[in-house]
Amino acid sequence: MEIKFWPLDATYTVVGGVPEVRIFGVAEGGGRVVLVDRGFRPYFYVDCPSCDLAVVKSQLGRVAPVEGVEVVERLFLGRPRRFVKVVARVPEDVRRLREAAASLPGVSGVYEADIRFYMRYLVDMGVVPCSWNVADVEDAGERLGRLPVYRVAEWRGVVGGFPPPLRVLAFDVEVYNERGTPDPLRDPVVMLAVQTSDGRVEVFEASGRDDRGVLRSFVDALREFDPDVVVGYNSNKFDWPYLSERAKALGVPLRVDRVGGAPQQSVYGHWSVVGRANVDLFNIVEEFPEIKLKTLDRVAEYFGVMRRDERVLIPGHKIYEYWRDESKRPLLRQYVVDDVKSTYGLAERLLPFLIQLSSVSGLPLDQVAAASVGNRVEWMLLRYAYKMGEVAPNREEREYEPYKGAIVLEPKPGLYNDVLVLDFSSMYPNVMMRYNLSPDTYLEPGEPEPPSGVYIAPEVGHRFRREPPGFVPQVLRQLVELRRLAREEMKRYSPDSPEYRVLDERQKALKVMANAMYGYMGWVGARWYKREVAESVTAFARSILRDVIDYAKRLGVVVVYGDTDSLFVKRGGDVEKLVKYVEEKYGIDIKVDKDYSTVLFTEAKKRYAGLLRDGRIDIVGFEVVRGDWSELAKEVQLRVIELILKSRDAAEARRRVTQYVREVVDALKNYRFDLDDLVIWKTLDKELDEYKAYTPHLHAALLLKRRGYKVGKGTTVGYVVVKGGEKISERAVPYILVDDVKKIDVDYYIERQVIPAALRIAEVIGVKEADLKSGRVEKSLLDFL
Repeated sequence: MEIKFWPLDATYTVVGGVPEVRIFGVAEGGGRVVLVDRGFRPYFYVDCPSCDLAVVKSQLGRVAPVEGVEVVERLFLGRPRRFVKVVARVPEDVRRLREAAASLPGVSGVYEADIRFYMRYLVDMGVVPCSWNVADVEDAGERLGRLPVYRVAEWRGVVGGFPPPLRVLAFDVEVYNERGTPDPLRDPVVMLAVQTSDGRVEVFEASGRDDRGVLRSFVDALREFDPDVVVGYNSNKFDWPYLSERAKALGVPLRVDRVGGAPQQSVYGHWSVVGRANVDLFNIVEEFPEIKLKTLDRVAEYFGVMRRDERVLIPGHKIYEYWRDESKRPLLRQYVVDDVKSTYGLAERLLPFLIQLSSVSGLPLDQVAAASVGNRVEWMLLRYAYKMGEVAPNREEREYEPYKGAIVLEPKPGLYNDVLVLDFSSMYPNVMMRYNLSPDTYLEPGEPEPPSGVYIAPEVGHRFRREPPGFVPQVLRQLVELRRLAREEMKRYSPDSPEYRVLDERQKALKVMANAMYGYMGWVGARWYKREVAESVTAFARSILRDVIDYAKRLGVVVVYGDTDSLFVKRGGDVEKLVKYVEEKYGIDIKVDKDYSTVLFTEAKKRYAGLLRDGRIDIVGFEVVRGDWSELAKEVQLRVIELILKSRDAAEARRRVTQYVREVVDALKNYRFDLDDLVIWKTLDKELDEYKAYTPHLHAALLLKRRGYKVGKGTTVGYVVVKGGEKISERAVPYILVDDVKKIDVDYYIERQVIPAALRIAEVIGVKEADLKSGRVEKSLLDFL
């Protein structure tokens, strides 16, 4: 029988000495099923054209069973090569066979021996997660957990269509933490909330310090609802490991997967819940640089899910107080409900994109958020390599090799009116396709030029074959074509339809993956790493941008600023002719990406702010989008930017800025502030004993450690600066330990946070430090111009 199947999760097990691939998913019509295949075997390639097959099989057979060896013709970096393909019996034998093969006489390399078995299956069979796949199957007449099992006879390919309705469950836990960092062997889960896609919200509460009922109720609720996707926020790093250890300590089976097992830590640090997609939304939020403080409440507010002033906010270190005081428990209950609603709301915003990213990259949904950008690109390339007959290179340990990046013009500080931002659409992918930049087209120094000729990268001089098309450009062309088709299909639907959103997320995922290809080439962990490719991409891009700037000047178009793949130009010149020039000469689409009524540049590159025509303010590079300043300093800078951009002239802007900053200073001096606004957040980038300099956040971390909190590399520490002592590093105290705002050193925040943050912007319009301290506004040269 034929089945149309939407894969959600994949794994394997060994049954009777035979590996069995298991793929869980949704069948057309909505049934949840599992497809199994026992006919696939692990294999790898040995580079040894002169090896005797009988000898290879005999030698390797002494280490582990070998099911077969054969000579196959494949490509390696675009060149034909003969390999010996070694087929093992079970995946567990591959590592030993690989090591044995590498030591055989005449062997110069062993390849693709590190590809996970179930992923190898998905690649070879052309099975794409989060897409509709067609297969010929037989009903096995048995069940795995609750799911009917079908045996795969043949995979027939991928077909179009929209994702099926998925059952989604969000959860959030609150843990008793009287002694600082909670210990799963000691501290109970006092509340656990779930929200499901059918609208239910439930809170499970401990009985005193007995949380067995919480865990059992969670397991029962999850199994009853039987979600396809389980979402949490920071659940891979906290919720799942804590629940797992706590369940073991209490002897409560955490049977939450679809075969009756417990969650297990898997690749990329994510936790696998077999048969379901476990998605930690924090993993993907980490990739949003514009969100500096990534707490759930702030991220939910950023995405428009729930405003912070509409929800209950409880400091994390005080959870135990709200549990211990029964009069406060209703607030704690509402807090955990707000958390789980925020988590579910984020899932509604982010899952559609992650589903498409899974489909494009080929990584299962539960892994795609946790995997790095490089790993997503690599799994996509492995799929294309298999289809093209390419054997993938091995990963190697490499030292980082720096190379010159994009061009960034020095801006002339000041305010500019009527500025357009011209964006070169997918500049780097277009450069790679146009000049055939790929590891397999690169010519080593001294290597003769082919008859078809070469492209030579400006400045750096690297050479690349013009023909045939390289592996990476071929992949990019397919991604570009798929994106074009998705955007064409979008035109058939209303922008407010679910179909339109699915297609929009798909074209975004395709664009993201194409744009990531350049960075992958320069990532030292990449199989297809080639510094010369990455270096040549930026070299060609710099050359193009310089040429376009020169042409703009000849047209009379005033270029205000340039950065990587965009130009800031004044309205009024022949912009249309400039756009046409770029499209005709370089084949790169260029469009107006932003339209500023006013834009402010400082003296620094990549640091500007603009007022868009629709009234929104766009900020790049200032403290408001960095995480090493207090919220107050960020708020001050944002407000200063608004005052400047929305003032009629520089004189009015200086008056309004000075008045505003003086009001903030006065509030600080009179202790009219929220302590949370003064917290400075810093992440420990090494273990405590590895620091050579005694920094403020290290001091704060050590104070936390003495109070029983678990801190180390990766911990984000929030501290405030208090009075007393000479060195700031000795006056940085974790904000959770401050019980009186009068202890705060307000002079530090005035002199080192508020005034510098304001001046970073305001000095461009002539504001001096003395103006902000005295309250008087001295006339500037700008007033007389």
